[in-house]
Amino acid sequence: MDQVTTEIDAVIAALSTLAVTYGMAVLGAIAILIGGWLIAGWLEKGVDRSLGRVSHMDPTLRPFIASLVRYGILILTVIIVLGQFGVQTASIIAILGAAGLAIGLALQGTLSNVAAGIMLLFLRPFRIGDFIDAGGRAGSVINVNLFTTELKMADGVFMSLPNSQVWGQPITNYARNPIRRMDIVVGIAYDDDIDTAIEALSAVLAADERVLKDPAPQVMVTNLGESSVDITMRFNAAIGDYWSLRWDMMKRAKLAVEAAGCSIPFPQRDVHLIAPKGVTVGLAPENGTESARTAPPQVG
Repeated sequence: MDQVTTEIDAVIAALSTLAVTYGMAVLGAIAILIGGWLIAGWLEKGVDRSLGRVSHMDPTLRPFIASLVRYGILILTVIIVLGQFGVQTASIIAILGAAGLAIGLALQGTLSNVAAGIMLLFLRPFRIGDFIDAGGRAGSVINVNLFTTELKMADGVFMSLPNSQVWGQPITNYARNPIRRMDIVVGIAYDDDIDTAIEALSAVLAADERVLKDPAPQVMVTNLGESSVDITMRFNAAIGDYWSLRWDMMKRAKLAVEAAGCSIPFPQRDVHLIAPKGVTVGLAPENGTESARTAPPQVG
């Protein structure tokens, strides 16, 4: 009985020693994790604010650099925590390498987003605030991080796109160039005077200060359509004036053409009905009475 009691006491003493030794290590690890998490968040915000005060810093790179700082601190925190339990640095590197390989195979899509995010941030086909079209999705760029590109659509809807989808599609940046050209097509009837219409539309362009003088605006006939002579107003404007000027010009062009005595015709099409020889064609005149006539014989 005394031997059993002695063994139990030895086990309890050993457990107490382990609890004291590793208990302090666990508490220290928890404290380090909490501290590292808080420091990482604080440094991320601090770096972002500091970069915001740099005059030549691209705003697109700010969140990316701040995120790198945060994740770097978190990785360092994990290494320190493992060191609390006696894990050697070489072992940590080996573990991270094996874990990285396994994670890379399991998260190929996520890693492709990271790679695409790095390409977007360094090649910079667009910046924060630019209005872009990426694979048929158009909106203003709000933020670009390692995984997603955030857009605000024209109707105010928020959209988050995986970076791999953005990078893998043609990207149209409507805000990259400070000047944009616009073409407004006005159709007039074939009986109208072309020179009069061109003069009226040229006066509309000359009267608006938002229309840039260099390159000079142009008004010219660009197509002879099925029911109209198409005249194109081609001019340039600052990117900030594009939509307001386009809407104004559509209205003013119509009013100017009508004031000049020209008309904007509806699409028209002449239909010729040819009946076989000897077939009677029934006609319904406007007065509602029916009449009939025999189709003339076809020649040849």
